[in-house]
Amino acid sequence: MPKLNMVQWRKAIITSNKHAAIPIMTHPGIDFINKRVIDAVTNGEVHYKAIKALADNFPTSAATIIMDLTVESEAFGCKITFGDHEVPAVAERLVCDEESVKKLKVPSLQTGRVQEYLKASRLAAENIHDRPVIGGCIGPFSLAGRLFDMTEIMTAAYIEPDTILELLEKCTQFLISYVIAMKNTGINGIVIAEPAAGLLDESMCDIFSSAFVKRIVEATQDENFLVILHNCGNTGHVTQSMVSTGAMGLHFGNRIDMVKTLNEVPNNILVMGNLDPVGAFKMSSAAEMNTLTTNLLRETINFPNFIISSGCDTPPGVPAENIKAFFESIDNFNLS
Repeated sequence: MPKLNMVQWRKAIITSNKHAAIPIMTHPGIDFINKRVIDAVTNGEVHYKAIKALADNFPTSAATIIMDLTVESEAFGCKITFGDHEVPAVAERLVCDEESVKKLKVPSLQTGRVQEYLKASRLAAENIHDRPVIGGCIGPFSLAGRLFDMTEIMTAAYIEPDTILELLEKCTQFLISYVIAMKNTGINGIVIAEPAAGLLDESMCDIFSSAFVKRIVEATQDENFLVILHNCGNTGHVTQSMVSTGAMGLHFGNRIDMVKTLNEVPNNILVMGNLDPVGAFKMSSAAEMNTLTTNLLRETINFPNFIISSGCDTPPGVPAENIKAFFESIDNFNLS
């Protein structure tokens, strides 16, 4: 298969008279194939089959890989807790001070579940040819927060910034190697999930997140590989910091004013969001889902670089009726 030019794909999205849709969702696909969350997050083939099931059933503009923010932490050595039908979670911190950060080794890609996620990426790239396949990884500050503890890193960033910068350096080295490995599987892009950066003010976000994300972008993004930076913690205060990374796409959570954000982002950058993954996709009725989707499309109609999406990865237990209502609403809006 010839490589898909993602610069041209982005241009086609922006110049099209139809609204594109890329919800971040894999969990409904897990339900479709009658598997558990733990099966998909530990077995690359199961994970791929869930992605393929969604691609076969819904007209997404791109297929996305699950947003599991524990894979990289586990590779570094964190203990992870798993539930049959729950998203994995980091159980305890790995480093706590300058000495432990200095001793921390950058792991190889043979560690933990990394190879299973690379397998899912490779299988998806090999078997889904009618749309781009977008992988996923955690962002550097969010990874550092899981290794150091999220509450502790917020304090340490102020009182011992050099220690946190050293930790971020190691996180970024690993993430660059991981994203390059995913790129080599044949996928077309990556969503870097950096929600913890939303806890920082803009100047701190520039230093402790965006500068490191920019290095990942510069090492991996090209005409065949698009980087999307996700930050569902951003309420509008770090949008320009996100723009500064050079990512070709930005993905926002449901806490942000989408129209205000679109006015603040250059119109050649894809802007994605921001229907509530729990309140809308999981908890609403199909009729409410229709209304929420249609209202967001109406509000953003003057922004051709907007792609409607969930505000974050949809959780387990999203009703198929709500997903159908989401896409039917988009189809009806496009026809009108």
